[in-house]
Amino acid sequence: MIGYTCVGTNDLEKAVVFYGELLDMLGAKPFFKSDRGVGWGVSPDKPMFSVMVPYDGQRATTGNGTMVALAASDHEQVQALHAKALSLGASDEGAPGPRGSNFYGA
Repeated sequence: MIGYTCVGTNDLEKAVVFYGELLDMLGAKPFFKSDRGVGWGVSPDKPMFSVMVPYDGQRATTGNGTMVALAASDHEQVQALHAKALSLGASDEGAPGPRGSNFYGA
């Protein structure tokens, strides 16, 4: 059902490095690049993730409670992605582990 997700950024260069390194761990490659952003995917028939400078020229802001989940293949990949994100400057809102009775995330 999801065709793509897009998150806004105020520092495109930094965001492209951050997401490029994380998404590479999932086998995603850039599908498009423009002066406003980059979109990555694993194949044309799967959802794409993109990071963009807002079209309206205003600052990108976060939404409290807004989440985008990257699908990992197993617990080890969740842990590796979490560690990589932290090494790239992300903040931690919880260590990798069970979330509810049948979900593992970070």
